Amino acid sequence: MIDPTAPVLAVTGLARERRMAAGDGVEAVGAGGNPHRLRQLLDARVPPGCRAVVSFGIAGGLDPSLKPGDVVVGTGVVGEEGRRAADLDLSATLLNLLSGVGPRVIPSDLAGVDAAILAVDGKTDLRARTGAAAVDMESHVAAAFAGRHGLPFAAVRVICDPAGQALPAFAAEALTADGEPDIAAVFFAFARGRARLGDLMRLAKDSNAAFAALGRCRTRLGPGLGVPVNGEARSG
Repeated sequence: MIDPTAPVLAVTGLARERRMAAGDGVEAVGAGGNPHRLRQLLDARVPPGCRAVVSFGIAGGLDPSLKPGDVVVGTGVVGEEGRRAADLDLSATLLNLLSGVGPRVIPSDLAGVDAAILAVDGKTDLRARTGAAAVDMESHVAAAFAGRHGLPFAAVRVICDPAGQALPAFAAEALTADGEPDIAAVFFAFARGRARLGDLMRLAKDSNAAFAALGRCRTRLGPGLGVPVNGEARSG
């Protein structure tokens, strides 16, 4: 039985996402972009201690029409174990709340992966196999956790790197275990010729656009990340 007084659990990857999601009626967790560690963290929650699960953060684009700052409200998550549907009523509520918050706000499936998709060819292939609009490394783990405990699941993800743009190789390694930027890792990537200034500047620009939109989403969703209590929806 779901406790209506329990918080909503926001599942994130980056520390910045976790800090942004936390607030009134929300407990935010993350594992630094490490799906294996995230599974362990969630499995340790017995009982789950939440009334709903929302995957919240930035994502890589798979739909070529999406640009940095565009918002995807998940209709489901496609992973190695198949597709898990999001709670349709909850997703519709969040989509309504977020209407007009960004350049584009669309409902679509997300792809969940255990390893970062860096190359454009990899994104194209994943799009063809899943039909998903965006990819991240937490939504499939969060959806599985929600499913095991009979909890409503939804996802709000903002595009950072678009489908036609590769992520620099160092981006997958430039995080601490807590999801903070690893400045030393970035420095060594430059020193070893594995990173270019242009790549870093482009990634910073896209990240700024994504986090600005994610912040607007967080403000619009409000307490409990917009998840209604006892089925009582609110308008934005």
